[in-house]
Amino acid sequence: MIHVLTNTYHLHPVPAAARVELDMGCGKGRFTLALAQRYPERVVLGSDVMFGRLRRLEAKREKLGLDNLSLLRAESGQLVSFQLPPASVDRLHLLCPDPWPKARHQVRRLVCTEFLCRLRRILKPGAILHLSTDHRPYYDDWLQLLAAVPFYQPSTEGIDDIRDLKTDFELQWNAMGKEVNHLCYRVVDE
Repeated sequence: MIHVLTNTYHLHPVPAAARVELDMGCGKGRFTLALAQRYPERVVLGSDVMFGRLRRLEAKREKLGLDNLSLLRAESGQLVSFQLPPASVDRLHLLCPDPWPKARHQVRRLVCTEFLCRLRRILKPGAILHLSTDHRPYYDDWLQLLAAVPFYQPSTEGIDDIRDLKTDFELQWNAMGKEVNHLCYRVVDE
């Protein structure tokens, strides 16, 4: 089932006792499906704004019988600001977001200080933030941004269990010889 989150009054329910993983901007869902298959005991949320992608992903989810996977049609800013419960996510994956490489477009970038601060609302204490990109300048910007936010600390072990899971973009870029850089941070008390 695809949940369409449309306004500030719709809060997507998340079981309190479950370990919750959110793949924000899940795209075609290769990573999301693999994550749900690997961890059937976890709640896996895949969010995207493109309804067509989510419909195709929903068909795959049904075919594989992945009852632990829920798909959310939601804009990322709204999802983290008010559509998910506070402190509900154990690990958040933001993989290969558009880097908007042209200087005039960089204001459109999703990952910025404001967004990183808003993410904190939905992340549980000790949660993992997993980011990846093939765009080295964007990666370098992330390092600076994350260093300035006191409640994120680098983590070396937070994604070891999923390093073999790849997005469609990552497989494509790896085939072209491009490196995809991953970052892993843990939420700590300020």
